[in-house]
This record gives sequence, C-alpha cells and structure tokens, in this order.
Amino acid sequence: MQIEVYADDETFELLGKEHALVISNHKSDLDWLIGWILAQRSGCLGSALAVMKNEAKVLPIIGWSMWFSDYVFLERSWGRDERTLQSGFERLADFPMPFWLALFVEGTRFTQAKLQVAQEFAASRGLPVPKNVLIPRTKGFVSAVTHLRSFVPAIYDATVAVANSQPAPTFLRIFRGQSSVIKVLVERHSMRGLPETADGIAQWCKDAFVTKDAMLEKYFDKDIFSDKKLQDIGRPKMSLFVMIFWSGFLAYATVRLFQWLSLFLASWQVIAFSVAFLFLVTFIMQILIQSSESERSTPATNFTLSEGTRQSLLPK
Repeated sequence: MQIEVYADDETFELLGKEHALVISNHKSDLDWLIGWILAQRSGCLGSALAVMKNEAKVLPIIGWSMWFSDYVFLERSWGRDERTLQSGFERLADFPMPFWLALFVEGTRFTQAKLQVAQEFAASRGLPVPKNVLIPRTKGFVSAVTHLRSFVPAIYDATVAVANSQPAPTFLRIFRGQSSVIKVLVERHSMRGLPETADGIAQWCKDAFVTKDAMLEKYFDKDIFSDKKLQDIGRPKMSLFVMIFWSGFLAYATVRLFQWLSLFLASWQVIAFSVAFLFLVTFIMQILIQSSESERSTPATNFTLSEGTRQSLLPK
C-alpha cells in the first residue's frame, strides 16, 4: 500500500511532535492501517490511539493489540459511551509522550449503500446532500474537544482518498499482494481556534466535512487532489529489518516446533497437528477479512451549513 501525504511544511514538521486529535473520513476498510503507517513514519506509532467500536477488540492479534494499547472502545450507546469517552480522555492528560487520538466522526465505513441512506436523509431534511462522505456524528467530537482542548494543542483534519481508477485497499488485496495508492491531505487546526460552545464545535465539524466533500468531488471530477505540498514520508530501513528478523525467527521457531513434536508423536499425530495449525491460521485470516465488511449506518441529524462555509463553496 503506497501512501501519498499532502501537507504544508509547518504541519508536516509538527507531525509526531505534539499531542493531536485526528479526524478523518472513513474511506476504506484499512483506514486504521493507514493511520498506523503515518504514525510510524512520524515517530509516534507507540502512542497512536483511536476510538473504535467495541467489537474490534476481539479481532485476533490486531484487535488484541489495540486493547492492550489502551484504545477507547465504544458500544454505540451514548448513555454508556459518554462515560467511557470521558474516562478515556482523562487518562490522556498525563500521557508521557506525544500521542495521536483518531476519531472517525462518520461512525462507520463509507459505502455506496450508506451514502444513499445519508443522501436520502439530507434531502428529506433540506440539508446539504453529501456525495463522497457520510454525515458526521458530532457528540463524540464535541466531547473530545471539550475534554482535550486544555492539553491537546491541535486537530489534524485528514482527508483520505483512493487514487482514481484504483480499488480501495482490503485485507484480501494485501494477502494477494495487490497494492493501492492512498492520498492523504493533513490540515492542522489550533484547538484554541475552535468555538467554545458545544453547538459551535459541532457546527465546525459539520462544516469541515462539507468542505471535505467538496474537495473530494473536485478530485474525482478533475483529478486535482490538493494544492498542498506532496511530502516525502520515507520508508525507514529499521522497520524492514525488524520485519525480516521476526519473519525469520517465527519461521525457524515453527520448524523447530515440528521437529520437536516428531520426537514424541507418531507421524499421523504430527500431520494432524499440522493440519489443525493451518486450519487455525486460515480461520484467523478469514476473520480478519470478514471484519472489513461494511456495516449498516445510521445517519446523523441536525446537519446545517454555516454561512461562511456556504459562501466558500459557491461558484466564483
């Protein structure tokens, strides 16, 4: 998966050097992996956190790592999630290193079926009709800004797009060795510049997604993604060395395990163990692939466009 990052030089220099709340459109099944790659290239992978749905923490290996990394998991019930979010935000106040906290305010992954639901909802309410994003749910964002603004200096507004004429990345494509080009625009906003009231914060988020939708429409129509600079995020050699080391170590350990088993078990037992092991690996891979299947979305409500954003989107 190839990632192209667009940002101004000042924003790019600050990546990984400050606390930040990260919001993004939820474009593909592997947006979390895109975030991990960007965090790793920015030097803050170990402190990259996210707000996730509760079911994600039971995913083999990946979900477990998120759980142990102290991600915030929600049940999609505001009565319970409000307390969970508040507790999670309070734990970050004394975080010892720069962290990113990712929040997908659309609440679910983008699909054409979900987009149609959002469009029908917007049209029925006389609201701006989205074309490339879903309608954001702002309660979590308002809570995040309210609790984090005293010690988190910035919001990174990320816009993610799959390169034109290319399919979105999925686990299945990765397992098949098929690559995708992902374009990411990162815009930094000072937390102090956001409104003070809950309604104002919510409107800021809604306006950001209207602007994001217009930008994506321009990209898909005219193939112009951003006027920001394409930054070189590099490809650290240390990560390659670590991957090679652990791949070699696991391969060696597996061979030694089967050699050791052959000393104590009959041939048919070793074969049975091998088949069971391969079945387990296949089962885990199948779970990971199925975990990326899209879910039904529930559109947000009370979506209006502020006059400033409305004027900025008018033809000139």
